[in-house]
Amino acid sequence: MWPVIPSQAEATCREGGAIAFALPDPATEFGARVARRLHSEPLAWLTTVDGAGTPQPAPVWFLWDDASNSALIYSHGEAKRLDHLRANPRVALNLDGDGTGGDIVVLTGEAVVAPDEPSADRNPAYLDKYGTRIREGWETPQNFASIYSVPLRFRPRRVRGH
Repeated sequence: MWPVIPSQAEATCREGGAIAFALPDPATEFGARVARRLHSEPLAWLTTVDGAGTPQPAPVWFLWDDASNSALIYSHGEAKRLDHLRANPRVALNLDGDGTGGDIVVLTGEAVVAPDEPSADRNPAYLDKYGTRIREGWETPQNFASIYSVPLRFRPRRVRGH
């Protein structure tokens, strides 16, 4: 059974407060795994929904930000996901499991275009995480940033897994 971990946001909302997401308690086994994997995993699956209501998963690189409890993703400038997000910002961000059906982490929330974010080639934390891969595939961070030119901000509302 997959535990659905109610976020502190849901509890706060029920009490009439502002909505803010919090990861599961890192003192728990699941919470510790979620926190570790959000920082260490190089790839996640971002699932948007097209106009016909069909889920459209796509692999993405992401940078988790503890301060905002959100992830920054750089999208290809011509990706269909941008149209999907404009029509429906609700998405899922899934981390790969362990290959045997375990270590599942699924975050659901909203993703929006974030024009105020720096481009990928001007984001030191992103380059720390992906710089080697960027240079291997695109030669320079500037080449990568010219293609993956649309920053997205994913803000989860719930997390589940096992």
